[in-house]
Amino acid sequence: MKENIHPKYDTSAVRCACGETFETRSTRQQLRVDICSKCHPFYSGKRMMVDVGGRADRFNKKFNRAALDNE
Repeated sequence: MKENIHPKYDTSAVRCACGETFETRSTRQQLRVDICSKCHPFYSGKRMMVDVGGRADRFNKKFNRAALDNE
């Protein structure tokens, strides 16, 4: 490998929206995530509502679904 061209890869703290924190290695010092393995429904076994940022609304608006439902 060439020297002095790779970014510094060091320990970083990861903070989830649920409050969970853990350490991993990354080029950034801090990472913030919305869902981690502690609160993700697949890993935790709990059902929860995950906000997808209005994807369904954008899809309906894009394909004019509201006008089709009224007919």
